[in-house]
Amino acid sequence: RPPPHRMPTLRDLVQTLVRRPGVSAALVFGRDGLLVETAGMERPAAEPLAALAPGLLAGADAIGRSTGRGPLVTAILEHADALAVLATLTSDVSLLVLLTPGADAGATVRELRRARAGLAALV
Repeated sequence: RPPPHRMPTLRDLVQTLVRRPGVSAALVFGRDGLLVETAGMERPAAEPLAALAPGLLAGADAIGRSTGRGPLVTAILEHADALAVLATLTSDVSLLVLLTPGADAGATVRELRRARAGLAALV
């Protein structure tokens, strides 16, 4: 937690997110696939994920447009061994949160809903 005399940075907020139970890593990335910030994962490992994630966003946005539901806000990805949460922060920047096996994705989604505006203001 940052000292009270300064505003939290994007790095502070991402690091706070990975300290939550069940969160193993968090990556902030641009729609261009470039990594902006990461916590819980070394930058060289996070960069390929940041490059892949915009494709998921583009597909989800296309589904939203074609069904009249609008752009993606949040998606939960269920893999064989664990979950991931993909969340749009602004039109240009998004967040990928990797959860540990058995983690409660609902709690993470609720936290992201509360923190979205604060995260978006920092990017």
